[in-house]
Amino acid sequence: MRFSIWPAVTQPWDDIYEITAYCEQTGWDGVYIADHFMPNRPEPGDGDMLECWSVISALAALVPRVRLASLVTSVTYRHPAVLANIAAAVDQVSHGRLTLGIGAGWQLNEHAAYGIPLGSLRERMDRFEEATQILTSLLRQRRTTFSGQYFRLTDAPNQPAPVQDPLPLLIGGSGERRMLRVVARYADEWNAWTTPEVLAHKMSVLREHCEQIGRDPAEIHVSTQGMLYLSTDAGWVRDRKREATEADPGRPVIAGTPAEVTDIVGRYREAGADELIFSDATLGSGARKKETCDLLMTEVAPAFRPASA
Repeated sequence: MRFSIWPAVTQPWDDIYEITAYCEQTGWDGVYIADHFMPNRPEPGDGDMLECWSVISALAALVPRVRLASLVTSVTYRHPAVLANIAAAVDQVSHGRLTLGIGAGWQLNEHAAYGIPLGSLRERMDRFEEATQILTSLLRQRRTTFSGQYFRLTDAPNQPAPVQDPLPLLIGGSGERRMLRVVARYADEWNAWTTPEVLAHKMSVLREHCEQIGRDPAEIHVSTQGMLYLSTDAGWVRDRKREATEADPGRPVIAGTPAEVTDIVGRYREAGADELIFSDATLGSGARKKETCDLLMTEVAPAFRPASA
C-alpha cells in the first residue's frame, strides 16, 4: 500500500518544498498538489494559493524519487490540449514520475471571479467526458482530431511525448451514474474523499461499470484521502477528532494512536484502497509535522508494506 503527502498550497513555497523533500527522503511514495486559485468560500476573497502546475514543475526538478500528481485539475480552467502539453513537459522534467489528475470542476467562487463558465452538473460531465477523450489521445497518440460540443482539435500534436507510455490518468470524483462510468472507461487511477464504508460501496459500483465494458477493475489504482490526526497521546487525538468533526463534518477524519490508525488503514485496504493521501494541514507545523510523518512511516506503514520496502 502506498502512502502519500498532500502539501497545502496555502503555505509558502519554501514550506512546501521542505515537507516534500523530507517525505521523499523518509520513504513516502507520492506528493499530490491541489489545483485551485483561491480559498473555497461563498464569495471570491483574499487568501494565498500557489498555482498547482508551477509547484509541480518545481518539485519535478528538485525532488528526485516520489511520484507527483495534481489533485485535481479542472478541465473548466485548463483546456485539455494545453493541459496535455503541460503534463508531457512535466513528465519529461520529472523523468517519468507524473500522474495527471483531472476533474469536472466544482468550486463556484473561482469560476465566478475569473468569468469561467462552470455550467450545470450535466454540462460539466459532458465537457469532462470530451476532455478526458482528448487528453487520452494527446498523451498516447501522435496526432489528435476531435469534434465535440465543447472542444475541437484538428490534427493536433503533443511533442515531445511523455516519458511514460502511457502517462497515468487519475480521475477524481464519486458520482455513481456518470463519473464512475468514465473512471471505468478511461482512468488509470481513481480518487475520492471516502470513509472505508463509503469506499467499499463506491468500489462495488465501479466494479459494475467495469464489468459492463469488459475491463478488469484491478487495472485501476485506487487512492483516497482523509484528515490525519496521529499521536501517541490518546487524549490529544480525541480532542482533535472532535474539533475536526465539528468544523467540517463532511471530511473523513483518520484519527488515533498508531495502533488505532493502523486499524483504520487496514479497513481502507479491505475496502479496496491501494493508496492513502494525507493533507499536511493537520500534521502540525515545523518539527511537529515531520515527527507526525515519521510516526506514520515507522509505526503504521510497515504493516502494509513488504519487509524489504
